[in-house]
Amino acid sequence: MIPTDRRQFLRTALAAGTGAALAATPAAAIEPIKRSGKSHLRLSIAGYSYNKYLDLKKKEMTYDDFIDAAAEMGTDAVELTQYYFPETTPEYLAALKGRATRQGLDVSGTAVGNTFTFTDPDKHKAQIDLVKKWVEYTSRLGGKTIRIFAGNLDKDKDDSEEKARGRCVEAIQECCDHAGKYGIYLALENHGGIVSTIEQMLALVKAVKHDWFGVNFDTGNFHSADPYADLTKLAPYAVVCQIKTEIQRAGMKKEEADLKRLTDILRAADFRGYVALEYEADEDPKTGVPRAIDALKKLMG
Repeated sequence: MIPTDRRQFLRTALAAGTGAALAATPAAAIEPIKRSGKSHLRLSIAGYSYNKYLDLKKKEMTYDDFIDAAAEMGTDAVELTQYYFPETTPEYLAALKGRATRQGLDVSGTAVGNTFTFTDPDKHKAQIDLVKKWVEYTSRLGGKTIRIFAGNLDKDKDDSEEKARGRCVEAIQECCDHAGKYGIYLALENHGGIVSTIEQMLALVKAVKHDWFGVNFDTGNFHSADPYADLTKLAPYAVVCQIKTEIQRAGMKKEEADLKRLTDILRAADFRGYVALEYEADEDPKTGVPRAIDALKKLMG
C-alpha cells in the first residue's frame, strides 16, 4: 500500500493545484505488473455485450439469462456491469454468485460508470463513494477487478488536464486504499476524456503507485494511426482485458480487429488473467457474440 507520507504529499500537491509536481516525483511511477510463468488467458464476457437486451428499461434479458448464455458458450467467467443490476441487496448479489457457481463460471469482475474529474467537491466525493460501494458489491460477488474510468475536463470551471489528472489520481488512490481491504483490483480503462491517447493514459497510470491498481486493456478505445502499437505499450500494466471485434484508426471507419494480433500482444506481455469479450459491433449480439466467442476460444487455446 502507499506510504502515509506519499498520501500526504498527494493531498498537499493536489490542494495546491500542482499536477506537475506529481509527474515530477520519481516515486509516483507505477511499475509494469510482475507475473510468474508464461501468459495464461482466460475467457470472460462482459454484460455490456448484450446492452440492447440487458437494458433495465426493456427487460428483455436478465443477468440470470446472461450467466446461462455464457455457460452455454463455454466461457470461463462473466463480467457483471453496474448498469444492469436491478438491485444490489446482499440477497440478490449472493443469488447471482450462486448461479454463476452452479454454471461453473467465475465472476471475473464488475464495471462502474464513475467520473473522477468533477471539480465540484460534493460530486467528486459522491463518485469516490460510488466506487467504494462497488468494491464491496464486487467482493460479495467473488469478483477480482472493477473497471473504472477517468473522465473529461470540466470546461465550465477553467479546468486543465493537469488539474483533472490530479483529481483523478487522488480519487483512485483513495479508492485503492479501500479496494485493498477486499482484495479487489481497480482497473483504469483507456476510455476517452483525459485518457484518450496512449500518452495521456500512461501519464495518469504512472502517477499512481498502489498495490491494488492496474489497467483495463480495452482493445477498441485507442483511435490513433496505429492502435496496435498503443496497446503494446499499455499491455504491461494490464490486470484485466476487454477485447473487441473492431478497431478504429484515426480518421477511418471501424474495421474488423485482428484478434490474433491482440492476443499475441497480451502473450508478449506475459498477461495472466481474464480476457472479456465486449461486443459492440452492429450485428445482433445473439448471433455475433457466439461467433466471436468461438474465435477467441480457438486463439486462447
